[in-house]
Amino acid sequence: MPSPVRQLFGTDGIRGVAGEYPLDSHTVFAIGRALGARLAEKYPSPRVLIGQDTRESSDWISRALARGLQSSEAEVVSAGVITTPGVAYLTRTHGFSAGIVISASHNPWTDNGIKVFGADGYKLSDEIEHQIETQIFYHLEELERAESEGEGPAMLPGEEKLREDYAAWLRSQVADVDFSRFRVLLDCANGAASAIAHLVFPKLNIVTEFTHICPTGRNINAQCGALHPEEVAHHIAQARGRFDLGITFDGDADRALFSDAHGNIVNGDAVLLLAARDMTSRGRLHGNTVVATTMSNMGLEAALKRSGIHMLRAAVGDKYVLEEMQKTGATLGGEQSGHILFMDSDATTGDGILTALRVLEVLARSGKSLAELIEDLKVFPQVIRNIKVREKTPLKDLPNVMGAIQAAEQDLGESGRVVVRYSGTEKLARVMIEAESAEKMNHHAGAISDAIQEAIGI
Repeated sequence: MPSPVRQLFGTDGIRGVAGEYPLDSHTVFAIGRALGARLAEKYPSPRVLIGQDTRESSDWISRALARGLQSSEAEVVSAGVITTPGVAYLTRTHGFSAGIVISASHNPWTDNGIKVFGADGYKLSDEIEHQIETQIFYHLEELERAESEGEGPAMLPGEEKLREDYAAWLRSQVADVDFSRFRVLLDCANGAASAIAHLVFPKLNIVTEFTHICPTGRNINAQCGALHPEEVAHHIAQARGRFDLGITFDGDADRALFSDAHGNIVNGDAVLLLAARDMTSRGRLHGNTVVATTMSNMGLEAALKRSGIHMLRAAVGDKYVLEEMQKTGATLGGEQSGHILFMDSDATTGDGILTALRVLEVLARSGKSLAELIEDLKVFPQVIRNIKVREKTPLKDLPNVMGAIQAAEQDLGESGRVVVRYSGTEKLARVMIEAESAEKMNHHAGAISDAIQEAIGI
């Protein structure tokens, strides 16, 4: 049965331009009021944890949301600036009825978003989000604008002990590992990791040099972090052996990308490969199965197969990877973009800092470098093109686009892949082509992109 059509929630919560619908103060207040009312139906005295990233809009959105929650008799506690997985962890371990993150992850500073976790630390299902959305529209119709105005409670700096508790849990996941030989360059993307990373890496005796750790409210993800892993890779190449590893987070630090000691970028596919092999060797990869997505490279599938590991593909979005993992019992899954889910521990969502620690743990245990651990991963030529669109018209209703897609699929056959989809968080169409030759790859990527641009492009 298909999921109900939704108007506010995308693949990763509610997201948009800060100050514009649905992230204007009136609607944010209504969102808080609707969430609080729903929680009050289940909990006699609901407690809600709010965390936020470093965007200048995150504070006023947090305050407007808290005001709405409190109008429904929910108690609000702030963790201040903290990562998305940090809120997930604290929600389930500290007895909160729900956890909310104010962040637009990898989007520009002008955007923002609202993500919700249940008391168990998992993101809400599509069905529950749809039910909440119905309540939001009800409250929007009932409320007068004047009722939603006001400063609301202070959200910053939040409770320092909560951030320290989360950092202590991260350290506990690798407590028995000697990391003292590692020298790491760490890019915090001027985002949420800026408030947490210094509580983790140096305290594990990892020699760490930090970069992009001075947020201004407008520099999150700006030419840094997981959106621009080439920055860290370039610095490591220039350093000529001074670093063993480069690590880059996105704005809310739920994903991580890497650079090896030679300055080569290492993405989520490679992390899945090295983690799957390590977990197999320790009997921790349930069913010898890894869950990836439609965007993962064919080379990953081939490399895993050589190691006797089966790969399943889920829809793009870490919540859909998680759904497939829960369905199959898989203990490892993730995305090429660096969202990695380790379900052999007590994590409930992708965590960039945890991913970085697990990669370092594999390096420490094996005695090998990152490059050595993934040297047999032969990546098929792949290109991803993003086309800004006016609207997300169903692809089947765009004849010229469908014609270009079908022509590519017929030409490539089993020696390539074509994935065309809309972004769940931005007004973008994404075209991904894999092929044995770069010539065919670029030809078909161009043809499909041009068709989309002509039909609905900006």
